[in-house]
Amino acid sequence: MNLEDRLKLLKKERAARTRADSINKTWQDIDKNADLSTKEKLEKLINLTKTAGKKREKTELPAEPQARKPLQMFENQFPLYSRYGKISLATGLRLTGEILSLLSRDRRFAELDLSSALFLDLETTGLSGGVGVVPFLVGLGFYRDDKFHVLQFFLGDLAEEETLIKQLGGFLSQMNFQSVVSFNGKGFDLPLLETRFILHSQPLSLSGLPHLDFLFSARSLWSHKQESCRLYHLAREILGAEREEDIPSAEIPSRYFQYLRSGDFSLMEPVLYHNQEDILSLLGVVVMGGSLFIQEKDESWEDLADAMDLFGAAKVLEKTGELDKSAEFIRRALEGRLSQEISLVAKKKLAHYFKKNQEWDKAIGLWQEMTPLNQLSCFRELAMYYEHKEKDYLKAKNTAEEGLALARGVSPTYEADFAHRLERLRDKIAKRKKDRAK
Repeated sequence: MNLEDRLKLLKKERAARTRADSINKTWQDIDKNADLSTKEKLEKLINLTKTAGKKREKTELPAEPQARKPLQMFENQFPLYSRYGKISLATGLRLTGEILSLLSRDRRFAELDLSSALFLDLETTGLSGGVGVVPFLVGLGFYRDDKFHVLQFFLGDLAEEETLIKQLGGFLSQMNFQSVVSFNGKGFDLPLLETRFILHSQPLSLSGLPHLDFLFSARSLWSHKQESCRLYHLAREILGAEREEDIPSAEIPSRYFQYLRSGDFSLMEPVLYHNQEDILSLLGVVVMGGSLFIQEKDESWEDLADAMDLFGAAKVLEKTGELDKSAEFIRRALEGRLSQEISLVAKKKLAHYFKKNQEWDKAIGLWQEMTPLNQLSCFRELAMYYEHKEKDYLKAKNTAEEGLALARGVSPTYEADFAHRLERLRDKIAKRKKDRAK
């Protein structure tokens, strides 16, 4: 089934779900009428929801389930010039090992790139993990021969899982992948796959490879900007990919069991499409995230990142200890358009960096810039600086008094801090006056 046919199928399924929702709402409205009997309510429901001008065709159910193929493999190949949303698939090959090391926090990526990586996504009989959960669809994405391939191993009969494991294991060993890329794969996909290989006494060549689980970097990059860091949402909002949440993940296990009972492969077509879209989306968001750290960008890349993206990149750098680079990204982010909330967070982070490096003029400038916004931490930082660095106790006292007035009834912690600080400062001021009087 080609992409256009799959999209038509998805639209039909969405229309069916919409009609079911409409019938349910109609029943809820009818059921509120206490004057009608249950029989009368049902008759009213039938009259309101039947399709006008059409007679329902009687559908004959098959006498027995359709034959199922125990194991199938599906492959789609995409030329490198193909685009997925805003990005070209070829751009993934521009991400250096240093960028992958940064995103994964694993220095083993330093000598690698995505040309030898495996993009992994599983569809399973359950979402909670455990020994009883079986991956019935193993989606693999990889670069080979100037194309990006999506290869899917589909298990049509649970009794043939050992065949799947052997064929999959042989393929993985033959391809000699050097790393794994996933979205929550460290917590779910790879451990589950390892469990199934162990149960069938088969070695898994992916175990122990460097693993970029992009879920963690995605949260750092975009959680402050996006309402959700789910993969399909990021693909739409960050990549601009024209995909919808074609089938909810929670429906996939039950749909597979329906297929096992009926043999109706049309039930699985949306799942195959969903899995392929997840692999392409994963590649796309990794490229978009990694592109923020490409030093030499061409013009086409300049418009893809905004100030909020730069702030997200700064968070990634901060978590890996690259504090100088993080501060540079924050500075660039502050030159653009940040939300007020993120702007305050960015300024505080940058001021802390300047304080740590004893660049006091820059730190003070940022703290003073934030005091009109009643930022208690900034009053505290200024009071500390005036007291301990400038030894200007009067200036420190005035700043602490402002902070105390703002903290009352708002923050017991800051209120206690400023009160204690003021007591100490008054003692210092009194002592200084006494010493001068001698």
